[in-house]
Amino acid sequence: MKKAPLLRLLARLEKHYGAQEPCWPVDPYEFLVWWHCGYPASDAACAKGWEKLVQEVGVSPQQLLDASPGKLGAALRAGGMVPELRAVRLKEIAMRVKDQFGGDLRGALSGSIAEVRRILKRFPGIGDPGADRILLFAGLSPVAAVPSNTAHVLPRIRRGVERESYIANYRDAQQATEDEVPKEFSARQRAYLLVKRHGQETCKRTKPRCEVCAIRENCAYFARRAPGNRGSNRSS
Repeated sequence: MKKAPLLRLLARLEKHYGAQEPCWPVDPYEFLVWWHCGYPASDAACAKGWEKLVQEVGVSPQQLLDASPGKLGAALRAGGMVPELRAVRLKEIAMRVKDQFGGDLRGALSGSIAEVRRILKRFPGIGDPGADRILLFAGLSPVAAVPSNTAHVLPRIRRGVERESYIANYRDAQQATEDEVPKEFSARQRAYLLVKRHGQETCKRTKPRCEVCAIRENCAYFARRAPGNRGSNRSS
């Protein structure tokens, strides 16, 4: 198997899937709200809950704080399970943004990247992957963000095996992005979206569809799965 530059692989993925656009709000505060609009938090579930929330309540901090828990829960039900718990989370987010940041979260995210990450990770449901996604798509810093649910994709392509731990996979994917994708917002947003689409549609976490993969000729994982060359797909 011949290793190809990551940018060349991304170009082939873009030819296969088409140009990708984020389906979530890129404003930091609105993303936090959107993230809790669905559970389990898929793009489709969050989009349904977000649409209903916008229609029935609104999404500004004051609108969320003014709404009754029952009204919030009813709107969020469109996005899936535990709407009452998600309503509590939204009120917590709205209260924190209003009280600590004067209703302007973006304005508070002007410090060092380390400080911005600390602020974002204090919000419910936001870890390193979520903080990195906000940094990248809000135009705050062109970090090497990796989609949280497709962290396995780049390690598979490059190494042929996944690490035993999620964190190790995430770090491997981050390093590949850092090394091979220009440190520019457009380039890294494009990489994020294409890896996300590829991992959801073809290079699935379980039962990957290698037979229809647009980059299988340059994928170490596909090469390892070839007849006569099958081995473990995980490493330490």
